[in-house]
Amino acid sequence: MSARSELRFPENFVWGAATAAYQIEGAVREDGRGPSIWDTFSRTPGKVFQGHTGDVACDHYHRYADDVAMMAELGLQTYRFSIAWPRIQPDGSGPINPRGLDFYDRLVDTLLGRGIDPFVTLYHWDLPQALQDRGGWACRQTAEHFADYAVAVHARLGDRVRTWTTLNEPWCSAYLGYGNGVHAPGERDAGAAFAAVHHLLLGHGLASRALRAAGVATLGLTLNPADVQPADAASAADVAAVRLVDGLHNRIFLDPLTGAGYPADVLEHVARHVDPAFIRDGDEKVIAAPIDLLGVNYYSPTYVAGRAGGAGGSAYPGTDGVVEFLPPVGPLTEMGWMIEPAGLTRLLERIGADYPGLPLMITENGGAFPDKAGAGDPDGTGWVADTDRVAYLDGHLRAVHEAIARGVDVRGYLVWSLLDNFEWAEGYRKRFGIVHVDYLTQRRTPKESARWYQEVIARNGL
Repeated sequence: MSARSELRFPENFVWGAATAAYQIEGAVREDGRGPSIWDTFSRTPGKVFQGHTGDVACDHYHRYADDVAMMAELGLQTYRFSIAWPRIQPDGSGPINPRGLDFYDRLVDTLLGRGIDPFVTLYHWDLPQALQDRGGWACRQTAEHFADYAVAVHARLGDRVRTWTTLNEPWCSAYLGYGNGVHAPGERDAGAAFAAVHHLLLGHGLASRALRAAGVATLGLTLNPADVQPADAASAADVAAVRLVDGLHNRIFLDPLTGAGYPADVLEHVARHVDPAFIRDGDEKVIAAPIDLLGVNYYSPTYVAGRAGGAGGSAYPGTDGVVEFLPPVGPLTEMGWMIEPAGLTRLLERIGADYPGLPLMITENGGAFPDKAGAGDPDGTGWVADTDRVAYLDGHLRAVHEAIARGVDVRGYLVWSLLDNFEWAEGYRKRFGIVHVDYLTQRRTPKESARWYQEVIARNGL
């Protein structure tokens, strides 16, 4: 190994992996769990690839002990998982289902028994269908119910779980769920999308206030901020397109979360689509509840141009006719996403500069590649050769290291994902895991990337 390639991360840098409840748990009708919007959406013809559902997924609900043992073998220091709200409150509000909490009780104890720190995400997109029937995130009451749910989960797990995050990628929940309808609940209404943005942030603020009162010491949320770049930095139109897209993707979340309130230019844009009366006096103060950690999920950069008649992006209301999203170039993942690790360095530097004093953690980073069990297995150990994923992860870890070297406060890295799983609208055809899952037998097979990551963790570097 050359001196150039040897990198060490800071002492106490945290290494782990992440998953989400609906993507891995299965057991959708067990122990009192109610239906979620993803149960409904995945059963709607044409919404998910080949009608795949999360009914069984990786059967983690029954296999969690073996999965945790595998995490320990890989040397994971922390495991980020989400709580399924429909397991805790099948109707989204009202009585708590103790059997749902029992599962997470067992999971947390098993993790701690293996020396792995549990990292809880309270919401990763699986809204109880009963709440959607009452308006979902476009309705203010959902934010209030979310705070009650958060308190109920903490009451059971708070004596052992130190790190709590409220939301995962509210951009996806709002824009993909209510804007262009490619995710659950499948609505297509720009006004509802912007209302959902606000109510998700309000839910975060209300839950944060309640969790602080309950004694939570480490609290945050996870965004998927975009590294938005102009096609031509010398073009005023392209720079304006960056400003618009950045406002809808990044500043609409980061500014109010950090106490600056909603940006004026973004509010002007929102007002062209919906009366922003859903933003009430005092809401922005609630949203700005202090956080200790911002989770950053990064996969790919975004390049835009300002063009009259541009197609815009379906997930960005109001960009049609003025913005062109450039097609990805160069090496791509199987999702068709551009591989550009430098985008992660740029993004982390930008957040560090514009929102100083906010500790960051990479809470998701990974790539989907067409790996198959038995591929590249000369010694018969059963592992999967996924050289492309190893290269992807290596490049992005180097990008994180570069950001740290430039002074950005990045506390850890969680690979996405531990297991191949239900990839939302893509069903089971896209594999992000460092561990291969045979969905017929539920056999887990570590990939080359798992062994590589195990070594990275052991040496705290590359």
